Amino acid sequence: MKLQDFPQEIRGSILPKPGGKIIYRCLSCNEEFGIEKLLYTCPSCGQVLLLHDMEFDRLKQRTPGEWRKILDYRKMSSEPAVSGIYRYHEFIGPIVPLDCVVYLGEGHTPLVEAGKQLQEKAGGRFFYKNDGQNPSASFKDRGMASALSYINFLIKSELVKDVLAVCASTGDTSASAALYASYLQPDIKSAVLLPHGKVTPQQLGQPLGAGAQVFEIPGVFDDCMKVVEALAENYNVALLNSKNAWRILGQESYSYELAQDFDYDMSNKVVFVPIGNAGNITAIMSGFLKFYRCGIIDALPKVVGVQSHHADPVYKYYLEPDEDKRKFVPVTVEPSVAQAAMIGNPVSMPRVISLVRDYNGQSGKKNVFVVQVTEQQIMDWQLTANRFGHVACTQGGECLAGMTAALKQGVMDSSETAVLDSTAHALKFSGFQEMYFDDAFPPEFGVTPKPELQNRPVLVRPADLEKVPAPGKPLEREEFERFVERTSQDIAEKLNLSPRK
Repeated sequence: MKLQDFPQEIRGSILPKPGGKIIYRCLSCNEEFGIEKLLYTCPSCGQVLLLHDMEFDRLKQRTPGEWRKILDYRKMSSEPAVSGIYRYHEFIGPIVPLDCVVYLGEGHTPLVEAGKQLQEKAGGRFFYKNDGQNPSASFKDRGMASALSYINFLIKSELVKDVLAVCASTGDTSASAALYASYLQPDIKSAVLLPHGKVTPQQLGQPLGAGAQVFEIPGVFDDCMKVVEALAENYNVALLNSKNAWRILGQESYSYELAQDFDYDMSNKVVFVPIGNAGNITAIMSGFLKFYRCGIIDALPKVVGVQSHHADPVYKYYLEPDEDKRKFVPVTVEPSVAQAAMIGNPVSMPRVISLVRDYNGQSGKKNVFVVQVTEQQIMDWQLTANRFGHVACTQGGECLAGMTAALKQGVMDSSETAVLDSTAHALKFSGFQEMYFDDAFPPEFGVTPKPELQNRPVLVRPADLEKVPAPGKPLEREEFERFVERTSQDIAEKLNLSPRK
């Protein structure tokens, strides 16, 4: 829809103009810093940072109804800059001019309600938010679109040049970072660090295909993250992990989209999120809080973080009911099928602690929960979801397992509606499905396939045929007709088909 076709009273608000006053604020010492240069941790105390709009209250000058109308009309715009996460420009990156926005098709991923049979199996009504439909096939594109748009703004403002973007990754971050950096060549180049042998071939192929320099190092993600942090502290590089506060801003778009998808009614909703490095759950809480403070939504949904028992430091932290007695202790991770969430020392943990306190306070009750699930449950529920028409990755399986656990524990009840975050495309983790079907899981995963969920191809090669087709060796007519007849008979027998009368 072209700008001139919008109603006159809304036309001036469709394309947002730069505004606000964004600063970095330290979560520990509360010191504030300008955004003219890239910062990841507080220069004074080393703690992680959050971005704050010092002029946020200006957004309250519009009524909730006006905001909803503006956002809904933007949904119809053909302008690329507001087609993605920057539809919510004023809430995400208000200082970024639209000509600096990097849009590769991210955001506004499908929200798909589960079918009746799957909901009955799981025990409640739920939707999948299919973030594997993003350009690099994961939710990370939300944060990268924000981080790279900001860096593009710095480049165009001549505040930085010749940027080398680096990240540590379990696969999705590297794919996304490499993709967005490659779009901004030659101003930005990228390098990624991956744990050797711990990334699926599909995920490894993505940054290689985008032209990034890929370094595999011994250990797990947490080890890669320490190396990347050392690079960011000692060399002139742009860090693109969730320690980058601009990443968190972009990932807030998940909350805004959910609110808009449900016509801004978030009452009786429960949002399930795999925790991993804790950036996503942080962003989702922050996004809902912003919309709530502006009255765009009038209820804060429950937020439930999910962790595997093989990587559960946040779950263990919140097992202690007394806030004053809680102490965060990193864990040594064990192999997990939810590979993107296999992180024992999430860098965004300080953000989680701060935002959970704020979110519960604004809700007037405990409204953020963490549940633990097993590797067996993750695989079983992922395969079950995909059997019933979804494209759920292993992290999506983790969320569905988390929902069933939450129902059993009373965290969610049958009157509520859940939204499950499937953070990536299922094909990225197809190797785990293959191991399940072939009963080839190494014992350390603790996964035993259920026969009813296993599936394998069946070779049909009628034994009474001397000749069958082969590449470059077609059969003669009579031989081919015989091959078709016998093969179809064998398949019909295996499928218990009745002859047509």
